Amino acid sequence: MAIVYLPPQSRSLPERIAYGLLAVAILVLGFFFLAAAVVAGVILAGVLLVRFWWIRRRLRKAAEREFITTEYAVVERGRNGNPPAAPGDRR
Repeated sequence: MAIVYLPPQSRSLPERIAYGLLAVAILVLGFFFLAAAVVAGVILAGVLLVRFWWIRRRLRKAAEREFITTEYAVVERGRNGNPPAAPGDRR
């Protein structure tokens, strides 16, 4: 690849102004494209985070519905099917 070097003194004033304006325009466009890419990335990350939160929420609710919780009391019965006698109870 051939490199051509032109010293700045050999360029005319309008040519240097045009190159300067072109360089500024490229920098400004690059800045706006970078800003747009960052905004798009933030929006995409937000959408993905909301989606993952929604999936976890649905899975958590499904897991909660899987088990039935309630209160209960254990009733013990004696050998013959009758409840055991309480202390001091005479039969």
